[in-house]
Amino acid sequence: MQNLKIFLFLSLLFGVVCQGQSLKFGVKAGLNYANLTGSELKTEAVTNYHAGIVVELKLSEGLALQPELIYSTQGATFKTVSQDFKDELGYITIPIMVKINLSQSLTLELGPQAGFLLNEKDNFDVTKSNTFDFTANAGLGLKITNSLFAQGRYGLGLSEIKTNSNIRNSVLQLSIGYMF
Repeated sequence: MQNLKIFLFLSLLFGVVCQGQSLKFGVKAGLNYANLTGSELKTEAVTNYHAGIVVELKLSEGLALQPELIYSTQGATFKTVSQDFKDELGYITIPIMVKINLSQSLTLELGPQAGFLLNEKDNFDVTKSNTFDFTANAGLGLKITNSLFAQGRYGLGLSEIKTNSNIRNSVLQLSIGYMF
């Protein structure tokens, strides 16, 4: 709960600072290559999807803030000798990315992300996952045209997905998007 309060405070602070700056809205979607780290069992990554809306707030010539509202499916597959078990977690995620221009078309993107668990399809572990997931994100963005963009991002979970388990989300995202 403390992480959520800090995240909401920073979101509000960034929103106040950015008010009145250049503003663009857009949509994005793409693939997730997700796995779980910290498990004693051998897990294999699963390929899923994400989709949502983005807002870009231009702060200066080489700096922008990009809050997003994304539905993202994550999880992993556990393989045993006789059967495969899939753990699929559906989150509403709110990344707040700082975009630093490296060139006219390439940006470095860094920022925190809050995730809220909406649904869980887990046919392996009977304990329910935590409903809040805090993640650190880093990636690159490529401006293809004035409206079309692509992003590659890695998210490393900082909070446990199950209580007292040390298991965390790990997600590589590849996205394509369009700014209006």
